Order: sequence, then C-alpha cells, then structure tokens
Amino acid sequence: MPSLKSLRTRIASVKATQKITKAMQMVAVAKLRRAQMAAESARPYAERMAGVLANLAGAFENQPGAPVLLAGNGKDKVHLLVVCTGDRGLCGAFNSSIARLARDHANRLLSEGKDVKFLCVGRKGAESLRRVFPDRILDVFEFKGARTIEFEMADGVGKKVLELFEAGVFDIATMFYSRFKSVIQQIPTQQGLIPAEVPAKAAGATSDGAIYDCEPGEAEILEDLLPRNVSVQIFRAMLENGASFYGSQMSSMDSATRNAGEMIKKLTTIYNRSRQAMITKELIEIISGAEAV
Repeated sequence: MPSLKSLRTRIASVKATQKITKAMQMVAVAKLRRAQMAAESARPYAERMAGVLANLAGAFENQPGAPVLLAGNGKDKVHLLVVCTGDRGLCGAFNSSIARLARDHANRLLSEGKDVKFLCVGRKGAESLRRVFPDRILDVFEFKGARTIEFEMADGVGKKVLELFEAGVFDIATMFYSRFKSVIQQIPTQQGLIPAEVPAKAAGATSDGAIYDCEPGEAEILEDLLPRNVSVQIFRAMLENGASFYGSQMSSMDSATRNAGEMIKKLTTIYNRSRQAMITKELIEIISGAEAV
C-alpha cells in the first residue's frame, strides 16, 4: 500500500490537473460560439459558389474544351490529399479521426496502384501521417500563432495547390476536414477539390429553375472563378475545423475534469482508509504495551 505522503502528493497532482482541464474547458466554451458562427456564416457563400459553378459547368457538359480545374486533366495516376487538422492537441479524437480518414483513402489508392502525396494544413495531421507516409508529405502549413482564421491563410494554401497542379505534380486533389454538426458531433469529411466537386444541375438553370445568359462567356467566368473556388473551399474547411476543434476540446476537457474528480474521490478514500489503519495499528501497539507493563 502506498504511503500517506505519496497519496497526498498524487491527490494534489490530480487536483492541479483538474484545474487545468477545467480552465481549458471554459476557454473552449468561450471560443466555440464565435468559431461556430464563423463556420455557419461561411457555408452559404461556399454552397452558393458551388451552385454557380454547377450552372456554368452545364455549358461544357459532354463537350470538349472544359476548363482543366473543372473537368480534370484526364489522368488519374497521382492523387494529392489536402489534410486539414489542428495545430494543437487535447481535443479528443478530432485530429486522429481526420488523419485516419485520409490514411484509409491513401491506402486504398495505393492498393489500386496509384501514387499518393500529402499537403497538410495543421501540425497534428502532419505528425500523424509522417509516421506512416514519411516520404509523401510535400508541405505543411501551420497557423498556431493566429488568433482567428483569415481568408489569406486559406488563399496561401489554395495558391500552393494550384501551383503544384500547374507543375504537373498531381492529377486529382481531395480535401479532408471535420464538418461541425454540433458540440458533441463532428463529422470527418472528404471533398473533391480538383476537379471541382459541384452539384449536378440542369445546364443553364439556376437553383429556382430560371434560365440566364452569361456575360462574358462561361469560359471567361470559370477561368477566374475556379481558382478562387479552391481557396474558398479550403477556407470553409478551416472554419469548420475551427468550430469542430473547440467543440471536441470542450467535450474532452469536460470528460477529463469529471474523470479527475472521480480519481480524487477514490484516492481520498484510499488515503482515509490508510490513515485510519495506521492510527488503529498505533493504538493497538500502545494498548498492547500498556498491558505488558
């Protein structure tokens, strides 16, 4: 049985840990609301852009000359996986679930004879993937010093993706992130980036069924819109990750705080029983000594 001093030290250590986890939980609660509002505000813009792309893409359906960012380069050999995670831990399975989804997709592509490369947005995803694919990570973007997620961050990642695509480094790009659904549920998501993943709609029709003409032509609009769409979708993924991170951190720190409280109760019970046993033993020794005299 451990000594009373070691039990007191351990109880004090767990109490200190409980204070830290409680403080981290309160910080996550304070930041979650703002991150959730940012993620929800970005969804309509990203979804509307996808709808516009779908309408414009209808003009090139089953026709040659479609923009390469929309239709692809016709190859399917090299895949780039853009894995968006966080730069910090202590957030439950948030980072590991995204990395696991990307890892499973990569293993499936490799089993089919394809080549796979990674572009990591977030340090934790890079650390997880580097253990399995040490030679396939092209670059890592870290934003741990930033207080808020700005479009310029996503635009830098998007320009890097476009630069690699124009250089012929990959043929297809797929993005992985965690979509925020609620405080207790974050969904690891896979989304096509290049070629652009757009919903299927009738050619030339808007979401309400109206027909419209484009000025300038569809090709000129898509030439400017498709590169921007890459950055917009990455920006949306980063905002979704921000909300998912704080939601997962709040839940995990709440569990850690409650677990620490249960451990303190158990250790306190053991400490009291050990102390009572020692006192009883000393009393027995005193009584036995007195009777012997």
